Amino acid sequence: MVTGKTCTMYCVEREILDEQRLEELSRRLDSSQTHTLFSHRLKNSLRCSIPKLKRTVVGFLPVLYWLPHYSVWDYGMPDLISGISVGIMHLPQGMAYALLASLPPVFGLYSSFYPALVYFFFGSSRHISIGTFTILSIMVGSVTERLAPDENFLIVNKTSGIEEVDITARDLYRVQVAAATTVLGGSIQVILGLMQFGFVGTYLSEPLVRAYTSAAAAHAVLAQLKTIFGVSPARFSGPLSMVYTLVDVCGLLPNTHLPTLVVSVLSIVILITAKELNNRCRKKLQVPIPVELIVIVVGTLISFYAHLNETYEISVVGKIPSGIQPPTMPNASIFPEVVVDAFALAIVGYAISVSLGKTFALKHGYKIDSSQELVALGLSNAVGGFFQCYSVCASMSRSLIQETTGGRTQMAGIASSVIVLVTMMKLGSLFQELPKAVLAAIVFVNLKGMFKQYTDIVTLWRRNKIDLVVWLVTWVSTLLLNLDMGLAASISFAMLTVIFRTQSPRYSVLGHLPGTELYLDLESHREVREVPGITIFRSSATIYFANAELYLEALKEKSGLDITKMITYKRRQEAKQRKRDRRAARRAKRQAKRQVNIAASQRSRGGVFSVEEEAGQLGERGRDFIQDEESGWKNRENSTVFIMPETPNNSWVYLKGTDPETTTLGSMSDLQDGDITTLGCSSEDTLSRDLERISLGSLGKWTWDIHSIILDLSTANFIDTVALKTLRNIFHDFGEIDVDIYIAGCQAPVVEQLEQGGFFSDITKERLFTTVHDAVLYCINLRGDGTLPNYDIKVVVYSCLTTTHPPT
Repeated sequence: MVTGKTCTMYCVEREILDEQRLEELSRRLDSSQTHTLFSHRLKNSLRCSIPKLKRTVVGFLPVLYWLPHYSVWDYGMPDLISGISVGIMHLPQGMAYALLASLPPVFGLYSSFYPALVYFFFGSSRHISIGTFTILSIMVGSVTERLAPDENFLIVNKTSGIEEVDITARDLYRVQVAAATTVLGGSIQVILGLMQFGFVGTYLSEPLVRAYTSAAAAHAVLAQLKTIFGVSPARFSGPLSMVYTLVDVCGLLPNTHLPTLVVSVLSIVILITAKELNNRCRKKLQVPIPVELIVIVVGTLISFYAHLNETYEISVVGKIPSGIQPPTMPNASIFPEVVVDAFALAIVGYAISVSLGKTFALKHGYKIDSSQELVALGLSNAVGGFFQCYSVCASMSRSLIQETTGGRTQMAGIASSVIVLVTMMKLGSLFQELPKAVLAAIVFVNLKGMFKQYTDIVTLWRRNKIDLVVWLVTWVSTLLLNLDMGLAASISFAMLTVIFRTQSPRYSVLGHLPGTELYLDLESHREVREVPGITIFRSSATIYFANAELYLEALKEKSGLDITKMITYKRRQEAKQRKRDRRAARRAKRQAKRQVNIAASQRSRGGVFSVEEEAGQLGERGRDFIQDEESGWKNRENSTVFIMPETPNNSWVYLKGTDPETTTLGSMSDLQDGDITTLGCSSEDTLSRDLERISLGSLGKWTWDIHSIILDLSTANFIDTVALKTLRNIFHDFGEIDVDIYIAGCQAPVVEQLEQGGFFSDITKERLFTTVHDAVLYCINLRGDGTLPNYDIKVVVYSCLTTTHPPT
């Protein structure tokens, strides 16, 4: 017993509402008022005001919203500490990820500087760190290596006479390819953002993105194996290129450069150990230890003083130009060759950035604009491409550092950009002796988090098998088809799973929950009861061209009425009856002609009646009657034909094989074809008119206790022409067997689409109800009898009032 509250029951009578009645109640504005309202809305949409202009400008430049309210006292120090921490991470990651893009390391520093400045003005997220990222670096590297392979830049060494790769010319062209791809991808993002297409990222589901990044991590590891082992495998592109590269690397393992391998292994061990200590002590450390920067500095010092390059032939970064590069126009001739790759980079980069942005926004209680994020990221890439940057997005690791170290706004991004700028201006040349194996080790260790995503397989196996299939297909296709084609194949397969799920939804029959207006699945809820004489049918998905036929088949199965067979049988009986009518009309015409001839012959003979002649004519008519091929009757032995006058209108009935004293005319279900034929009848004959209104119930072949079917369309959010035609056929077909069809729960857009499709041209809107309960009450009032329960049409509203007495 519940105490402290009392529930008072109010009974409010209301009428049963169908769509037509709702339209009458909602029609309160006359045409002049509607015209005035439309004109007022149009005028407001075209009117330019100061508040509207301010909202537009602030929406396009979010920095104008938060910067005037920025508190240096509250946010200054946390943003500075966070920015320095992120800036220190930018240095090693920028140079390392540039190797993934097959570009000189300095261009990774450029990509860590310019895009972050642009995002400061246009971005709506306060915590994400824009810059180089593993996945995008690998995707850019696949483009640069495909369009600028080493084979295209072979030159003959004048001293040794051996063919060598012109590294300077190759890197210069690869930079042009990367910049052109970045500008084109950024332009695509800006256009999509201005068109409010921020929702495109939602088509990349979480299982798809995680599987894609896991497969991309495998590509990154394979790309770094050559640097870690110090080998030079051949470059492959296109499908199965990863398999070919892996086979080539394994074949070159006996030629491993041991000094390079030692440097790689030592760097990996140090990085993993230091990162584990960082994770265990992160609660005690306000700022994480910059392990990667320390490894780079130590590795550079050891390489410089030990002369690793000259003594052990360990590959180093090489010359790093100081200062910043002036903007240059991208090579537009490259655009047609990279448009597909640019689109893939645009979508993947946006999906990663907006997912991170939404995560931090939800955690810290603010909102981000998805379309504005698309514009901000696009401008960051497009502007950065003019400064020889390659595609960037939000980095997971740096964004977490920026958030966990206390960063509050994008001022932390400005602080990190300053760190990168100082490095490019003054400190870049100090890293010329840095071994590339150290950068490869940094990339390898940073991919550890992505390899943890393989545990998704176990999780998805337990939770959702279809998402697991999407994960596996994405992973396999990305590995085998490369990153661009793998992404397209993954999205296509994910869309196919959506079509498959909507094409094979769950169909259910609903029952009434006593005491409520709720109708639930009979198979899933034991407490619900079926409404006698009424079948309430619902699909878990919307009806459209892919599942319209399945919807009809499921309705037949759930209702227990094989409407196709029933209508086929009925129409076959109607066709047989029409044949009987035509045969009867022909016989009546011949009989009338014979009677005229008999009367004429009698008059010519003066009224003399001959028994022999009449018997002969009767026998002739009997033989014609028996041998009629259309009737299908067969002459039986000892059969007797009687002629019985039935009406004063010379209507004759022929009966076969019966006794005229005991014969009665029964229903059509008791007679076989040809047992009864009416002579002298016409299209207006009583029996013919009754048979034209033939019903399956009178035929006695089927019996059913359903008089109404209610289609619950509350799950439908649109109706196409195929579904509309299917619904119209359902109304007509079930109507032929005297079963009424009603629709309930339609959303307003669905009703509009039904109207536009002409659905109500031959079906009245009285068949359309707001709720299933309204439709049920209408059916009971219209077709109910004493066997149905007494349903009250009053709506019961419960109001709980706080008192100190328990309810009675």
